[in-house]
Amino acid sequence: MSYFCDLERRAEKELAPGVTAKTFWQQNMLLSFVTMQPNSVVAMHTHPHEQAGTVVEGEITLTIADETRVLKVGDCYIIPGDVPHSATAHNGLARVVDIFSPVRESYQY
Repeated sequence: MSYFCDLERRAEKELAPGVTAKTFWQQNMLLSFVTMQPNSVVAMHTHPHEQAGTVVEGEITLTIADETRVLKVGDCYIIPGDVPHSATAHNGLARVVDIFSPVRESYQY
């Protein structure tokens, strides 16, 4: 087992059209490096996992429950389990790093 994540060699998983992720996990958390192509959308959805993240490139519009904000590099968010949320990339490429707890099984590959 390696304790280090190799982003260069990690295969991508498509999450939605124009949205891919490279994920790494252990027993209790999952780390997800998400790339959103310009104007791509992660539709409104829920899951039981807690999710926290930060924008590391570009800009996104993030809706959590009834609140919508434009997030830029360095902005962070925390989404409780079972709370509806969605995201849309702006005109340029966007990259986000998310952490899920417990592990989001559908993101394991």
